[in-house]
Amino acid sequence: MKRCAVATVITLAIAACSHDSPNAPNASPPPGFAQTSHIHIMPLIGHMRPGSAPAQGPQAPTVDNGIYYHGGPVILAQKVAAIYWSSNTIYAGGPAPGTTGPGSADGSVIGYFLNNLGGSPYYNINTTYTDSAGTAIQNSVTYTEFWASNTNVPLPIVPVTDLQMQNQIIAGFTSGQLTYDPSTLYLIFSDQLVNLGGGFGSVYCAYHGNFTWNGNDVKYAAMPHDIDVFDCNALSGSPNDDAAADAEVNTLAHETEETNTDEDLDAWYDNSGNENGDKCAWNFGTTYTTANGSTANMKIGTKDFLVQQNWVNANGGGCRLSW
Repeated sequence: MKRCAVATVITLAIAACSHDSPNAPNASPPPGFAQTSHIHIMPLIGHMRPGSAPAQGPQAPTVDNGIYYHGGPVILAQKVAAIYWSSNTIYAGGPAPGTTGPGSADGSVIGYFLNNLGGSPYYNINTTYTDSAGTAIQNSVTYTEFWASNTNVPLPIVPVTDLQMQNQIIAGFTSGQLTYDPSTLYLIFSDQLVNLGGGFGSVYCAYHGNFTWNGNDVKYAAMPHDIDVFDCNALSGSPNDDAAADAEVNTLAHETEETNTDEDLDAWYDNSGNENGDKCAWNFGTTYTTANGSTANMKIGTKDFLVQQNWVNANGGGCRLSW
């Protein structure tokens, strides 16, 4: 997501944005964010400008793919853990409230997507990015574990602060419901009408960031219930007959690929602060019609999905569905 100025222990990257000031570089943070932070927003679906090009600054290298390395760390082999934060099962087939388990036991469309994203032609785009030693990121996403957390459950409408989200992750670590790992992205999914992070639908559709816990760098993402907000849902039909999950996988892919290439918000981004997913946000490329009449643009495993393109860091750059 687009960049923001950072507080002492929190950095955030925001996926989506404000109707009132879609191009403002320094919008006020939602409730619960450190007040020294500034959000650099990108437009919601309704404010995307077709054909707009990212700014190119004077620091562009000789070989210019339109996105540049700034020296920070990347995750060479991405892992993910899902936190389903609700008193109910959020997505059909998903884990029952109060349970934990391996990612392979998550029977939801979200679980299927996470279990099959790594190794796909789509995720292979991230192999065009490297660390400081020139080692390429692997085409790998491992869904290690889930926690269907039914403690401190957020209420509909009431803003859930970013600090509350962080504290819930920490509660998972300290209780043994979650295992800390520096290469893991902890994805927090919320139920219907929950304002996860405090700015859902007015400032963003999802976001990723990091915070420090006991000297450890924790990567996390806010994954609100996108189907609830018109400008966070680009579906035409539902390829897997589960509209809530089908809408969610688009921002899920976005946050995962960005964390992989820019875990601490100081690695890969362009001169406007756009990470790889930002540069292709809501751009789906060539689509097709599925057997149930829905619109999709790729297969992940054997299922059809509608997922935005990702930016290839090669051959001059560009938005692609595969590499």
